[in-house]
Amino acid sequence: MLTVDPHPSLDTLAFTTTFPAPLGSQPSPEWLVALLKPGASAPLSSDDAVRGTVRDMLRHGGYKPTGRGKPASEYLVRASGDGSLGSINLAVDACNAVSLHSGLPISVVDLDRARAPFRIGIAPAGSQYVFNASGQSIDLEGLLCLFDADGPCANAVKDAQRTKTNADTRRTLTVLWGAKGLGDRTARAFAWYRELLERAGATVERLP
Repeated sequence: MLTVDPHPSLDTLAFTTTFPAPLGSQPSPEWLVALLKPGASAPLSSDDAVRGTVRDMLRHGGYKPTGRGKPASEYLVRASGDGSLGSINLAVDACNAVSLHSGLPISVVDLDRARAPFRIGIAPAGSQYVFNASGQSIDLEGLLCLFDADGPCANAVKDAQRTKTNADTRRTLTVLWGAKGLGDRTARAFAWYRELLERAGATVERLP
């Protein structure tokens, strides 16, 4: 279902999640939303070393992960700190909680809005996609991305609008954008992620 192009420092892990009901009818439990707040207790915590290693991993293809192009996990730290990181839906809240505390960028796509086959690789020159409902686009050249049959649809910075979750979402594909320099952090983040989703009633299946 998913192939990964050779990369010297990427430590990725992907899994599918099936929710017991459409996300619009299954609000996030209070214990999950509480993890989005600063100071929440979690089995992982991020720091400058984690942020630096993730940025170095993303530089491999020539991409510059700074400014507005920095990893999404760094935005979460700021949003949590200023109180603007609120609940979106169960899938995104779990993603944001694990990304916030692990320091790893994470992508979540709606499996019914994307089309197999899936591949992870560096986006070529000229690649871009719309990443929000306002129609803003991101230049993807040199950035490690998840591709579906229609092109790039997610990455460690901003996921594509066309495959984002919505109220009808029942199945998702999640990618953890980890780095080999961080040891077993990707595996530890997944273990906690799986625990959160299963506690919320979802079924998780790791991809080989």
